[in-house]
This record gives sequence, C-alpha cells and structure tokens, in this order.
Amino acid sequence: MKIKSFLLAALAVLTVSCTGDRDKVLKVYNWSDYIDESVIPEFEQWYLEKTGEEISVVYQTFDVNETMLSKIEKGHEDYDVVCPSDYIIERMLNSGLLLPLDFASIPDSVNYIALNRSPYIQGVFRDINPEIDANAYSVAYMWGTTGILYNTAEVSTEEASTWDVIRNPKFSGRILIKDAPRDVYGPVLIYLRQKELQEGSVTLQELMRDSSDGSIADVENYLREVKDGVLGWEADFGKDQMTKGRGVVSLNWSGDAVWAIEEAATVGVSLDYLVPEEGSTVWFDGWVIPKYAKNQKAATWFIDFMCRPDIAIRNMEETGYVSANGAMEVLESQLDEECEPIDLSYFFPGADSVCVNPVLYPDKAVIDRCALEHDWGADTDKLLAMWARVKGDNASSWTFVIIAVALVAALAAVVASRRNAAQRRRRRSRR
Repeated sequence: MKIKSFLLAALAVLTVSCTGDRDKVLKVYNWSDYIDESVIPEFEQWYLEKTGEEISVVYQTFDVNETMLSKIEKGHEDYDVVCPSDYIIERMLNSGLLLPLDFASIPDSVNYIALNRSPYIQGVFRDINPEIDANAYSVAYMWGTTGILYNTAEVSTEEASTWDVIRNPKFSGRILIKDAPRDVYGPVLIYLRQKELQEGSVTLQELMRDSSDGSIADVENYLREVKDGVLGWEADFGKDQMTKGRGVVSLNWSGDAVWAIEEAATVGVSLDYLVPEEGSTVWFDGWVIPKYAKNQKAATWFIDFMCRPDIAIRNMEETGYVSANGAMEVLESQLDEECEPIDLSYFFPGADSVCVNPVLYPDKAVIDRCALEHDWGADTDKLLAMWARVKGDNASSWTFVIIAVALVAALAAVVASRRNAAQRRRRRSRR
C-alpha cells in the first residue's frame, strides 16, 4: 500500500510539474499510519461527483510535528492540508500560518464539518486563542488523554489514581515515563498545584499556560526525585515493556494504552488505564490549511470528507485512535455492552448513559478535570532545557537494555509485518 501510494504521489507531482495544472491536485501532509488510505481514491471520486471537478491527491507523511512546521514556516511548502498536533495548531494560528476554512464552498447537505462537530471539541478549540476562534481554521481529527497505564496484579487502582505513583518507591525500577517533556510537565504541575486548584486561586487552563521559572523549577525538582526509579524514558517502547511485565507503571497516552491493554491480554498480563484524580491533559491532532496552500477549495472539501461518519469510523478502525467526530453513528460503532455505562453527554449530546470503553472516551467526570496543553512560544526552550537537565547523560543500564530489546523487537516486527488492527495502534512522536 505504501509503495503504491508513493508511486501515485510521484506520478501526481510529475503531472503537476509538466502541466502546471495545480488546481487539479491536492497535496496532503499527514502523520505516518494515520489514515485508511483506501479513502483517498474514494475522496477523489466523491469530489468529482459533488463538484464536477477532477482532483488528484498527493499524499505524503511525516513523523515529527516540527519537521512539518519547518517545511511550511521556513520552506513555504505549498501543502494544501496538514494534520498537526494541538500546540502546533496554536503556534501556526498565532503566527498567521493558517488560512480559514472555506465553508461557503460546501453545500449544507454535505457539510459534515458543521453537522458532526462535537460541542466539546468546539469549546476546546475556541480556547486555543481567545482572540481568534480556531474552529474557523481547524477541525479536530483524533484525540485522547494522558494518564497512567498500570499492571493490575502489581498496582492497585488507588495507587494508580494519583500522579505521585511515578514517585512511589514500591515500584522503583519498574516505572516508564514518556520522553515527551510537554506531556510530562502538565500532569506533574497539576499534581504539584493541587492546593491552589482546590482553593480556586488558579485554573487548569492557567496552569497549562504557566511557563514561569518557579513552576519549571518545581517540576524539575519533582522529576529529579522520580528519576532514580525510572526504568526508561521512552517514545514508543514503553507499552511493549508493559505488556511483557517488565514495567508496572507507565505515564502514557490513551491511544498507547488501548493497544497495550489488548496486546497484554493475549499473553495473560492484565493492564488498565486511568486518568489520575488530580486532573490531566487532553491532546488533539487536527486538519488545517497552511498559508501557502494552492488549492484551498479542494482542501476544505477533503477535510469535510474526513468528517463524514463512515469515513471517520474507517479511519478509527485502521489507526486505532479515537475520532474527534461527534456524529451519533461514530458513537454507535463503539458501543460495547461489556462496559459499564458512562456519561458522554459532553461529547455526544444526550448520551448520558452509554456503554463504551472509558479509555477511548472518558466519562464526563474525568474530562471535567482535564485541560488542553498550550504552546509556550519562545519559552519552549526553557522547557526543553529543563528536560535535558532532568534526563542528563546518566541513563540507567536498564534503559539501554530496554532500548536494545526494543530495537530487536522493532526489526522483527518489520520482517513479520503487522498482522491485525491492534498491532497498528502505535504512538507517533507527537511532541
């Protein structure tokens, strides 16, 4: 599939360079393994049927947000649609690097963006920039939470219900933490500022924008206490170590957690995931149209097509992540009578008692104590410097053993290929 996609993209690029007919080409730049690629030719046919215009999609992928941003910000690449993470959407919005979505070009009958936007998503995107409504410039694609993945045979629910579990000496040497400073800083600061949060002297959203020297120092001091018990700072191998029982606590993303829980069950290891009681962060990836796009109309129609319920469901099934689409058809596709009923009325109006996996869709009580992380602008360098100091150069011997094992496992996986949808649920380096 990837070779075929590459050849088709190369052919489309060659066609454009030869004919100069750029208005018949749509350049899409997305994360690797983050779409059901069979929907791309379907979009081309759908676009022709709805507009009477031919379109060829040039589909390319990236693995790091900053790589994508640099190509647009510095290289002025003419991508028509890209899919950055939340803080990059904020950075691009604040820097004037996004074009507004051309809603007027889409008939009401097929405007799936307007029909299926979750009220929760709309509210979160409105908070990205109080002065500019991000909903006019972006549409959420997938989303999730940050929490604790834990081995139920070794760690109790009560122990896992606080972020301080990563400092618990009982689990020293068996704790895994994401090598993602932004996703670690937020939860730790939320834990450290519990008194202020309970008193109401600060809000979660204010904490997510707090890049003060004092807060950075507090988080750094806490992480230095955590450090000696950390089995590994990981970008992707942590969930695999959890399934093998080498780790028992992991600060992780919900998308990785779903994969790990399912994979661990096949080898008799029981894992679970929760968002600690103190609160946490939510993350989003979303579709945007960059400033230098050449086909704004087709880009808007493509984003709209991605919001069609059946397409959203197929992309969920292919990638293993949770769609930000608020259509009831999406909810119905996730119903599971083996799960306890939870309140999802914040996301799907009227769905106040539905049986779905709470790792995929958190209960309203959980989401009420979560907030979106924000871009720090120039202060991001302070965060990265703190992270480098905490990790230092003295990684434990266990870390190198784990990395070696992970590399061998990764090579084996390449040779054996992926056998099912669950194995596709691997996290990209979002941060």
